[in-house]
Amino acid sequence: MRMLLVEDNEGLGEAVNHHLRVSGHSVEWVRTGEDAWEALSLEPFDAVILDLTLPGRDGLSVIAQMRRERVGTPVLVVTARSEIDDKISLLDQGADDYLVKPFDLRELDARLRALLRRQAGQTTSLARFGDLSLDAAGRLVRVGEATVDLGRREFRLLEILLSRPGVVVQKESLMTQLFSFDEPVSTNALELYVSRLRRKLEGSRVEIVTVRGTGYVARVPPAT
Repeated sequence: MRMLLVEDNEGLGEAVNHHLRVSGHSVEWVRTGEDAWEALSLEPFDAVILDLTLPGRDGLSVIAQMRRERVGTPVLVVTARSEIDDKISLLDQGADDYLVKPFDLRELDARLRALLRRQAGQTTSLARFGDLSLDAAGRLVRVGEATVDLGRREFRLLEILLSRPGVVVQKESLMTQLFSFDEPVSTNALELYVSRLRRKLEGSRVEIVTVRGTGYVARVPPAT
């Protein structure tokens, strides 16, 4: 999804930033609490990955202001504090989950998926749309019994559209979620991914429909 990474350790930040981008997320990486709040004030994010120990303003004060200002974006805290009292305090102060350093990047992925499922009201990573099934954890799409081979951005595009079936998603929103902040973006690139996705989904009852001048919508057949 669209992630805000708040981490002042260059080595860890670089590793997490690279991993998330390779996984298909768009990422803004900032190094201070002040920059984190500025980013949250300007742009919507699907999740925040937040270190607690930051130069200047610390992570806990960022969480506190988010909740005071009713910013409901899920927060995954990354912390070196492993005592149970510290963990309870984090959750009580508004964090949604936490990871104790050092951690495996696969666990980071799993916890982010769980946060995003919770936001969407889902209980598992597997969702079905007519004859199409999408497994977010396994990054797997099937039409009937046939596996569909999608690139990471094609998968993300399908995932975004199917998160709101029947609702038009604007082109600008799709570009923001598919591409990171420092990547050159054009509507031609988006249209290319849409074209590839449609071609690979031929035979499925799920349709990706263009709404002229606005964006795209996933049309899913009604359940029978």
